[in-house]
Amino acid sequence: MTTGAASWLPLSQGERSVAIEVLVNGPLSRSELARRLGLSAGSLTRLTKPLIESGLLVEVPEAGAAEVRQGRPSQPLDVVADSGFFLGFKITEDMVYGVVTTLRSHIVARHDRPLTTHDPAGVADLLAAMTAELAAAHPGPAGIGIGVGGFVQDRAVVGESPFLLWRDVPLAELVGQRTGLPVVVENDVAALVEAETWFGAGRGLDRFVVLTIGAGLGYGLVLGGKRVPFAEEDRGFGRHWIVDPNGPLTPDGRRGSAVSLLTIPNIRYQIRAATGRDRSYEEILELAAAGEPMPARVVEEAARALGTLVAQISNFVMPQRILLAGEGVGLMDVAGKTVEETIRDHRHPLAAPVDLETKVSDFHDWARGAAVLAIQVLVLGSAEA
Repeated sequence: MTTGAASWLPLSQGERSVAIEVLVNGPLSRSELARRLGLSAGSLTRLTKPLIESGLLVEVPEAGAAEVRQGRPSQPLDVVADSGFFLGFKITEDMVYGVVTTLRSHIVARHDRPLTTHDPAGVADLLAAMTAELAAAHPGPAGIGIGVGGFVQDRAVVGESPFLLWRDVPLAELVGQRTGLPVVVENDVAALVEAETWFGAGRGLDRFVVLTIGAGLGYGLVLGGKRVPFAEEDRGFGRHWIVDPNGPLTPDGRRGSAVSLLTIPNIRYQIRAATGRDRSYEEILELAAAGEPMPARVVEEAARALGTLVAQISNFVMPQRILLAGEGVGLMDVAGKTVEETIRDHRHPLAAPVDLETKVSDFHDWARGAAVLAIQVLVLGSAEA
């Protein structure tokens, strides 16, 4: 089934629990699925039958099965990934990045447009136009997820966005009116964390951390397999986290804070203030790798700040894995050794090594995260996701 129209909607509460378990952990045998959900065989059959008939679930051959067994079917159940399509958008200061994903968050189409206005109605118009273009090739999307750098209330209203200079913008309502589709809006880092928890580096982990470096710093914590929301989400994480009291004073962040040392705008500011020349982040990394004194010094300080931050997070949270993502992860290519040495210096000698995974990604991964929010909230009704 490849209609993309999600004809299996809506789902009952019991059907949702089955769908989520198979979606995230499948394929699963019926006996394993019943054990995970605490259901009897009869109850499981009652819940899975309509899901199979509607095209959401399908029986798949058991791995390694050499022959067809007689009697009651025992094939594992899996999700039909392309039984529904979902749109995800990541809004930056000057671009909107859009994707279409399957139910398992595989990106099947991309579409980007310049953002020429920050007027909320104008942004909503652009999102509606992009929705129409993406839906033309993948008809019947089930819903839209939008990721925004800033504080988001009730997954609908952008309470504050420093990049867009927004306050109390009902973005979900504006886009929903123009597209006729259900819309979920979320902080972009939170959306990325959800995607990595369900389908990426954090899948199956109890304690997991996402740390992003780029235009700003982002932090996401997963405990018990669920993201922990917090009131100050993306209201300046790292601005007051002092990693070096003698560090640089920059326009954004306290002296020696993680933001002052690690974010791309502040790294560029330090080079511009010291040399009088405006360099791109990529140029600064290249010059540092070539041994140019000032860029090398700034990048080395950033690497020590990152190592200190990762070590402190590890010491307090004790995560099974930390995912480092964002447009600033190129720092690891140039100064990864310094990061690793600093982590060790700030950890107990007998502490377990930090499982630090670096993800080279672009803004389409952030848009994919927003699409996962749409899957969780709009389709599967996972309000606690």
